[in-house]
Amino acid sequence: MTDANPDYAKLAFDHAPVGLVVTESRVIRACNSAFSAMFGYQIDELVDQSFALLYPSQEEFVRIRDVGVEPLKKDNRYSDERIMAKKDGALFWCRVRGHSLTRDDDPLRRAVWSFADLSATRPVLALSTRERQIVMHLGEGRTSKEIARMLDVSPRTVEAYRARLLKKCGAVNVAELLSHLSSMPH
Repeated sequence: MTDANPDYAKLAFDHAPVGLVVTESRVIRACNSAFSAMFGYQIDELVDQSFALLYPSQEEFVRIRDVGVEPLKKDNRYSDERIMAKKDGALFWCRVRGHSLTRDDDPLRRAVWSFADLSATRPVLALSTRERQIVMHLGEGRTSKEIARMLDVSPRTVEAYRARLLKKCGAVNVAELLSHLSSMPH
């Protein structure tokens, strides 16, 4: 790259104020410095690694794939807020948005993702994997019955987790629970 003829696309990717990553079948093929710094790695430590490296558990890595494929096939958009793991094991909330480059075929064969660290405004509360799953779905406005179908559990199980989450956070309803977990005013 010369100053006379800059590669603006490369400049934008490399210096974007959010983490950017290109994946092939959930393997990191390229990422920018904001992405690697967010997770506490050097870029070369992440390239050609499975995204599983950045999840709190293998179960969550598998589950999020199952949740994200249909929206990518339907609208070629996916977004959520989830807990991810840094290199040192610390957990943090981040906003994830994705776009498939192979939507009609296999939406995860090649995709572009953005990641924004939410830890400054959303501290991680000690939640189990199942509690995190239920909170994520509640935050997307799903009912207990819908969550139960997605997680292959009974609606009563979802209600029990929901009640424990309300108690754990001292919330009286789901709106207050989500507000508490996102550090927004009640």
